[in-house]
Amino acid sequence: MQKQVDAMPRGLRFSEIIVLILVLSAVGLTYEIAAGRVLAPFFGTSLLTWTTVIAVVLAGFSLGSALGGLIAEKPYAAARRDVRNALIASAVLMTVSPTFLGVLDAIGLRGTGGMVVSVILVFFPASVCITLPSPFLAKLAVEARPGREGSSLGLVLAAGSVGAIFGAVLAGFLLLPLIGSTATFAACGLIALLCLLFLRRGGNEGDAPETSETVISLAAVGLVGVAGFAGTPVCQYESGLSCLHVVTRDGAVRLYSDGTTQAAEDVIPDPESPLALSYTQWIWDRLDADLGASPAVLFVGGGGYSLPTQLVEARPGASAVAVEIDPLVTQVVRDNLPRASATLMEAVFETGLDQDNGRLNVVHADGRVYLNETDKRFDAAVMDAFSSGSVPAHLATLETYERLREIVAGPVYVNLIDRPDGSLVRGVHAILTSVYPHVIAIEGPTGRSGRANVVLAASPVPFVEMDKLPEGYGTTTVSAARAFTDDRGWVGHR
Repeated sequence: MQKQVDAMPRGLRFSEIIVLILVLSAVGLTYEIAAGRVLAPFFGTSLLTWTTVIAVVLAGFSLGSALGGLIAEKPYAAARRDVRNALIASAVLMTVSPTFLGVLDAIGLRGTGGMVVSVILVFFPASVCITLPSPFLAKLAVEARPGREGSSLGLVLAAGSVGAIFGAVLAGFLLLPLIGSTATFAACGLIALLCLLFLRRGGNEGDAPETSETVISLAAVGLVGVAGFAGTPVCQYESGLSCLHVVTRDGAVRLYSDGTTQAAEDVIPDPESPLALSYTQWIWDRLDADLGASPAVLFVGGGGYSLPTQLVEARPGASAVAVEIDPLVTQVVRDNLPRASATLMEAVFETGLDQDNGRLNVVHADGRVYLNETDKRFDAAVMDAFSSGSVPAHLATLETYERLREIVAGPVYVNLIDRPDGSLVRGVHAILTSVYPHVIAIEGPTGRSGRANVVLAASPVPFVEMDKLPEGYGTTTVSAARAFTDDRGWVGHR
């Protein structure tokens, strides 16, 4: 009889146990979603990064459950101590995850191998710790209602699933868009520490936690508060879609998204070369040579709105639709890039996909959704949408460009970032050559990552010859490859 009293503390009700299981499950899934988001400024966002995060976190959950089962078999006092320690460790590890990721980036972990190692080192330990309490709590739940073990176990499993759903929704729809990734990690840590309040009692009612437990708990709370809520955020501007920084250097204001240059404006504009980025200058030169006086141009990917701004300034009769998925990008451009900001101040921000009320119409929507649903027709299109350092996979498929061919009468210009003759360039080039009879390609200087801007242009009619290329750029030949499709598409840089 004494053993049963030791196993189940008086005052910890079945409902409290279920709530604890639900909350910890929610924290675990929130942490997993935030892990995928905070990884983007360092390694981008792709199928490979998300696959690695999901696999590593699930592996942590699995090991945590197995080890937690061993803890649950201990006497209550020892098990309670281990569970409290696991919650404290979870809080600390979750809170410092962005900082630790930055340290690993600073020491030079790069590429797919560096990404996998970073994810394991940063996110695996916390995933183990946050799951360690679950078997102990499940055992308490079963023991709390003698004779109703089956329904108790069913409610335990249901609480875990509901908590996971709630955590995923909370991270994607509220926490990451509203408070950012650094504060989201801190919130996960804080909630884990709050769960300690439910485990403050010992085997007998009235038992108080030891002084050392109180000191450690308070120290963990302080660390979470300082590192999470008072620390430096990973992003200067952050939404659920973008991690943005604005930097002024080398005579230009530069906008970075997830560490990749998104746009730039010269502080003192050069009338002879009004566009600060070489690839945008070449696309503009092509547009200027290929189109008439009053073209209607579609821009998929607003970015810094450099090309739409140049078009409406240089061609009084032209009109443009810029499709940008993230309203934060537009707002940051308005606040920091003077030339584009002046154009955006006069732009029409569409509330529907097929309004046409101004020379520059801005649509905040996914580019593929816009292509699928619009009834508008265009003379040319510029595909310059990026998710971190790569093109979103669903915008680099044969089906996307077949739809573009239906609504765009003239040329299509595509900006990519890839290794010379890389798999992304080859796949998109194969798409274009299957849809258009005339395709040309130029390639810029290779950066430290080994990748370069590769710009493709495709047209139903021959291109006008152009002698001038941006400095460091040259024409390039692309090897034959399989065209990406919705079924078998681009998976990300390796």
